[in-house]
Amino acid sequence: MEFNISKQDGYTLIQVLEEKLDTHIAPNLKSELVLISGNGEKNIILDLDKCKYCDSSGLSAILVANRLCKNSNGTFVLSGLSEAVERLITISQLDTVLNITESVDEAEELIQSVEKDK
Repeated sequence: MEFNISKQDGYTLIQVLEEKLDTHIAPNLKSELVLISGNGEKNIILDLDKCKYCDSSGLSAILVANRLCKNSNGTFVLSGLSEAVERLITISQLDTVLNITESVDEAEELIQSVEKDK
């Protein structure tokens, strides 16, 4: 299994279980994201705690998630980044457009506070 998807109260949590978010699993992740969004979920947390590496196709999947959530007036949060993945996101200047937290708990708090402000 490449990822674990669980519906929580107010958001969907996707935990990537592979060490690499690359061309092997990014297309499947994109498909799941489109399905989740199509089912009406607008808040998604992508937990990369177990992920040590991400390539351009992984970044593409992350951007798809961000766009889907934005289009449905929701919130996308990336959590648990390794140093290498965080560096890639910073180099790509995506740290300015993405919500990034240390943990899923912080991501959950962020989503709750955004929802309260709506």
